[in-house]
Amino acid sequence: MPLNETLVRVTDRIIEKSRSGRRGYLDLIEAARDRGVNRPKLSCGNLAHGFAASGEDKPAIRSGEAMNIGIVTAYNDMLSAHQPYGRYPEHIKVWAREAGATAQVAGGVPAMCDGVTQGQDSMELSLFSRDVIAMGAAVGLSHGMFEGALLLGICDKIVPGLLIGTLRFGHLPTILVPAGPMPSGLANKEKIRIRQLYAEGKVGEDELLEAESASYHGAGTCTFYGTANSNQMMMEIMGLHMPGSSFVNPGQKMRQELTRAATHQVTKLGWRGEDYRPLGHCVDEKAIVNAVVGLLATGGSTNHVIHLPAIARAAGILLDWDDMDELSRAVPLISSVYPNGSGDVNHFHAAGGMPYVIRELLGAGLAHADIRTVYGQSLWEGAQEPVMDGDTLAWTAAPEQSRDDSMLRPVSAPFQKDGGLKLLAGNLGRGTIKRSAVDPSRWTIEAPCRVFSDQNQVSEAFKKGELDRDVVVVVRFQGPAANGMPELHKLSSPLGVLQDRGYKVAFVTDGRMSGASGKVPAAIHISPEAYHGGPLAKLRDGDIVRVCAADGTLQALVDDDVWAGRENVSAPPADMGTGRELFAMMRHHADEAEKGGSAMLAEAGL
Repeated sequence: MPLNETLVRVTDRIIEKSRSGRRGYLDLIEAARDRGVNRPKLSCGNLAHGFAASGEDKPAIRSGEAMNIGIVTAYNDMLSAHQPYGRYPEHIKVWAREAGATAQVAGGVPAMCDGVTQGQDSMELSLFSRDVIAMGAAVGLSHGMFEGALLLGICDKIVPGLLIGTLRFGHLPTILVPAGPMPSGLANKEKIRIRQLYAEGKVGEDELLEAESASYHGAGTCTFYGTANSNQMMMEIMGLHMPGSSFVNPGQKMRQELTRAATHQVTKLGWRGEDYRPLGHCVDEKAIVNAVVGLLATGGSTNHVIHLPAIARAAGILLDWDDMDELSRAVPLISSVYPNGSGDVNHFHAAGGMPYVIRELLGAGLAHADIRTVYGQSLWEGAQEPVMDGDTLAWTAAPEQSRDDSMLRPVSAPFQKDGGLKLLAGNLGRGTIKRSAVDPSRWTIEAPCRVFSDQNQVSEAFKKGELDRDVVVVVRFQGPAANGMPELHKLSSPLGVLQDRGYKVAFVTDGRMSGASGKVPAAIHISPEAYHGGPLAKLRDGDIVRVCAADGTLQALVDDDVWAGRENVSAPPADMGTGRELFAMMRHHADEAEKGGSAMLAEAGL
């Protein structure tokens, strides 16, 4: 099947506009391999420090003859998705020895749980934790003790942060190692029903906590298709995971064997071997385009319209929302995972999962097969499912047909003819909307707005009945420079209640909504943000606002002369506490959402 014309056009455009930056990046990692900090160049004192506590691996590390794998781990046992990583390093060390290599934990990075911090002040640290994670990974790998890396991370900012940081050490062969989702719990629709009843005051906290505990009930990633699971999808379609490894539950023999296989495989991508595959060569323009295609085809997280440009920048590649929007017109939605559908990622995996998605997209010419994966000569080898043959891990071809067409469909009969993301533009700026979970009858909302500068103000207005009407709820001063661009997922329930009462409702913000943005049309990531003089700062209560996910309109229907003459509302003072004051420098230097909302990348000139 020839490649889709839009795919080719967008890829060629990205390659052309990235030419200078990509060349500079490749020169950087080539110099790091040839002249950078590495074991042979360490002094005796440096090296002795590096292997002093390495026990039985000390002779091998000292000799410099075997690959030494740097493990960067985001383990903590508060975050359910990362709790399984606790014993991974000791297992990886054993499996590395099986392959004639060694492994050391190069460093640990923070792993913030957005599920815990939703609606809390600490959510204002969330986006910038990605920069902290990237810098933490860089600190760990900077010791020059390693010839390869394994990255242990799953959730929202953690995978992008690990990838951004490690890409600056892109001369190292690297594989990302997932830990898998928790088994399915309370059905997602039931969870949302209880949340909305609580928002209306019809059930109490005991009932709500019981429902939430039945949803999030054990070790593993949350099972809805938010940012964490979208991360896993992207790593797999970029060829950075072992095939089919994203959604195998923790505690299974197959889960263990996939990690063992990743450990063995990274040693084959090696320093001295004939099959040298450094991370910086694997993450190229085609791999980035594949990540966007996967995001669109599966209805993935809105957060990745911020994360993917940031990841791309770390590899010298320029990706913007126009590129993503154009691809969205060509890539059909072939997956329906909650919140787009009723089933979760376990049901998605059982229906064929990522191997099926990869096979369908490649077969339709909608993804690049000729990327440098960590496991083979083509992404076609990623269209395989892992299976256990007794105690031995093997792979078999992806199913030719979906095992559940309510979860997965072929490109020839998709859920929607285009992707789930849409670029919005107008006199209120540029933003994005995830429309795959929104009923098409609600793609266009035109109503008077009610303007807030804090999500708690929205909750109070809802409780007082002030929003019981057709309304566009606007929450401004939520961008990276204002307060770190928190997710405003707390508002999903009251806005959903208003919609269920029959009102026309939309949400507009220069912040984020959630990687699992749901049934209410939400225009998010509006740039330029209000804090930097963006047009959201001109809005007044009662202005008619049009949000149209069909034609991509985001417009205040205000007379042009009146609009031009309006002054911007000033931002409220920055809040303190919960460590937010420590991130003032990041807020001050952060760039716009379309570039990734990063202070670190902006100041590095990337």
